[in-house]
Amino acid sequence: MMLLGGAIARRARRATAAAANLRRPLASQAAAANAAPPAGEDVDEALRSALAFDYAKGLPFVSDLDDAWFSGRAAFPRPLPMFRLLDPEVPGALAAGAEERAATAAADEFLCRRMYETMVTLQALDDVFYHAQRQGRMSFYMQAAGEEAATVCSAAGLEPDDEVFGQYREQGCLLWRGFGLQAMADQCIGNVDSLDKGRVMPIHYGSKALRFQTISSPLATQIPHATGAALAVKLAKEDRVVACYFGEGAASEGDAHPALNFAATLRVPALFIVRNNGYAISTPSDEQFAGDGIAPRALALGMDAIRVDGNDALAVVAAVRDARARVRATGAPALVELMTYRLSHHSTSDDASKYRGADELKALSVRARHPVDRLRAYMAERGHWDDDDEASARADTRAEVRAALDAAEAKDKPHVDTLFDDVYDELTPELEKQKAALNAWMAAKGE
Repeated sequence: MMLLGGAIARRARRATAAAANLRRPLASQAAAANAAPPAGEDVDEALRSALAFDYAKGLPFVSDLDDAWFSGRAAFPRPLPMFRLLDPEVPGALAAGAEERAATAAADEFLCRRMYETMVTLQALDDVFYHAQRQGRMSFYMQAAGEEAATVCSAAGLEPDDEVFGQYREQGCLLWRGFGLQAMADQCIGNVDSLDKGRVMPIHYGSKALRFQTISSPLATQIPHATGAALAVKLAKEDRVVACYFGEGAASEGDAHPALNFAATLRVPALFIVRNNGYAISTPSDEQFAGDGIAPRALALGMDAIRVDGNDALAVVAAVRDARARVRATGAPALVELMTYRLSHHSTSDDASKYRGADELKALSVRARHPVDRLRAYMAERGHWDDDDEASARADTRAEVRAALDAAEAKDKPHVDTLFDDVYDELTPELEKQKAALNAWMAAKGE
């Protein structure tokens, strides 16, 4: 991927305020929180009419989890409905037909607070690191803006022993599992404490201790890997599942179909979590495929599937938790399609204003639709969160992220000798010669 050049950066600085919102979707979280309407206030009527930009594509929805599941072994409706618990238009309200007990069963007060605080941390992380990249302090970054619930709350529905294969926007899953801000800063800077020894691109996180496989840049390669890992779990008769994240764009890659087909045919305990965020870089989903999204593809392969409002934190955690239970009970795979929206650029190499307008972004940033604000409004309506909690959470997390970044930049880079580590148990004679030649060249240069 080519990094954003100086010319594009200069154009970005000259952009209008509307386009600047595209470039800085999380520019000031504290200010945005203060500017947001109070919990319970209805959204602007003009934004209600913005159905052309509805991340849920105008899909019908159901509020009963059992009604949202479909099997490839039976007839299913077209389009598939979407599971939802929180109203996307009225902050703090439940969706039509949803019961308070169902929302509470999905996430009690403690779980809601933890999910929300993790999403706030994710927002602060993304905002600080995004601007650090723009300042030249790291080479590359990808935000999860708009997809916070899809990554954090799906992780909350898994168990710690479940193996995770991510794509490249699952930093929220890692935060939920306990991957620290310092570890993230070290990896993005590529210093001596980075777990990957500075060998891979920023945001390509991995953690053996947290059962999170290292991110790989080539798109969709993690899907067949996850199917193979799930087969290993099955053969070892382990009581866990393998979760695999990917986007709707990756579902068009050649790796996706055979991996899903193998998983269904071999009946392995794999849980596929698809973030349908509307865009494969610059290609909108309606130009990627003519069918009804990704979930029906799983049904066609004989796999159980569910479509979920990916901006509804309660629906996401409830659906993924239930999906995991189904996979363990049946030993067969399942797929969860999360309908969400990418508010940020695809990456710092991308300029999203080239292929979508400010009106679209404005409509989908509205507070009732944003996953973080939606959960905050739900908690505030029930007395579980207030303005003091908000101010404290945002100020504290932002300070922690900045401190981690400063500390990461102060650390040394990995020694050049580490280039030869972790390939063979013992260096081959050829590698020994290469290492000696490199050290001699560096010595001659006075380094």
